[in-house]
Amino acid sequence: MDLLPILVAVVALAGIVVLIMTILGRRRTRGKQTDREAILKDATKRLAQNPRNPEALRDLAELHYQDQAWDKAYKMYETLIELATGHPGIDEFEANLHYAISALKLNLLNEAYKGFAVARSLKQDNLEVNYNLGNLEFQRNNYEKAIQYLNQARLLDPEHAPTLRCLGHSLFKMKKYKDALAYIRKAIDLAPDDKESLFTLAECYYEVNQTDQALRIFGHLRPDPAMGPNACLFSGSINLKNHRFEKAIEDFEIGLKHQNVKSEIRLELKYRLASVLLRQQDVGKALVYLRQIQDVHPNFKDVPLLISKYQELNANKNMQIYLMAPSADFVALCRKIVMNYFPRAKVKITNIAVNKNDWADILAEVDTPKWSDLVMFRFIRNQGSVGELIVRDFHAHLKEVKAGKGLCLSVGTFTDEAKRYTEARLIDLIGKEKLSTYLNSVDTKPAKAGGTVKK
Repeated sequence: MDLLPILVAVVALAGIVVLIMTILGRRRTRGKQTDREAILKDATKRLAQNPRNPEALRDLAELHYQDQAWDKAYKMYETLIELATGHPGIDEFEANLHYAISALKLNLLNEAYKGFAVARSLKQDNLEVNYNLGNLEFQRNNYEKAIQYLNQARLLDPEHAPTLRCLGHSLFKMKKYKDALAYIRKAIDLAPDDKESLFTLAECYYEVNQTDQALRIFGHLRPDPAMGPNACLFSGSINLKNHRFEKAIEDFEIGLKHQNVKSEIRLELKYRLASVLLRQQDVGKALVYLRQIQDVHPNFKDVPLLISKYQELNANKNMQIYLMAPSADFVALCRKIVMNYFPRAKVKITNIAVNKNDWADILAEVDTPKWSDLVMFRFIRNQGSVGELIVRDFHAHLKEVKAGKGLCLSVGTFTDEAKRYTEARLIDLIGKEKLSTYLNSVDTKPAKAGGTVKK
């Protein structure tokens, strides 16, 4: 059977159908245009005779509303609302609703709220009215009232994404994080491109201690031009809190690579990056960021204090080790000082005890040409004031091990009470200036093994 004639007939018929539809569409468009022009002409004529003609105002307002000429529609509906009481032909609910929407489009929020409120007094079960009232209350920071309106809107349409979004954000502001999670998650399912809601979802996960989910979302948002810097700040802060320092550094550095970062976010990124670098003992690089912060904001947090403290350390490697290095490196440095403290002496370290990260006590047998004795050293890491209680504890320890002499060394200062306590006792207090001399006099090569370490 030859199919060619059938195919030709089908194609021809399809062409005829398309042609007919096009002609009908054009006629409908012309018809609508003709009707619109007729309504406009008639309404304009009636308003020329009576500027407050309700029917003419209604027809003209509806035309402007459909054309999205919001300023003209707003003025027309404003007049219609004034006339509504005495004219039953005016749909008061619709007039207030369209007035409110026109005002909203013009960013006249108070007028929009007023229109939606009147419309709701006339009809409470309207989705658009309840949603917009909830959204406006949210913008006014009246989250409880917003939640009331939005819950009513949700009952009217459980799949209305803007309602679910605003409801979730309102609950988040009220710190009801678990409730917020459910609504924001559903809103994102309906509108996946909503990056702001995705960010808030991550915040919710963080607040309910689901940090892995939070980190995944923040990590996904890191490249985003708008949300990226803040996402990097959050992600880095979580990693910093969990001692994942390399990941935290990566987060903060990615955040700083973004363009057009808000000043306060940029400062916070640099400050936290400097904090991690200090934890990693990269003092030189940390100081670069701290000085950049000071150039923009001279008194940002404790930046002046940190610069003052660490620029000295940056110039003194041994001081860095003394204050910042892990316990093993700190003890190794202290051993070197002990071995070289007394000139021309034979020194044998017999015991080392470390008290957390606060101080190290080193007991040594010291033999010089003039005297021999058991000497205990206490190396204190705190840069603040050393009080009488610590010195008393040191003295008690001296008596326990029957040491003949004690040396208490600190890069901080000693209080007057501590000094008075040691006046009649065989304890020397060595402050920052003299300790710095000892630190500068020893190299950073590994010390000889010896002694027992107790923690």
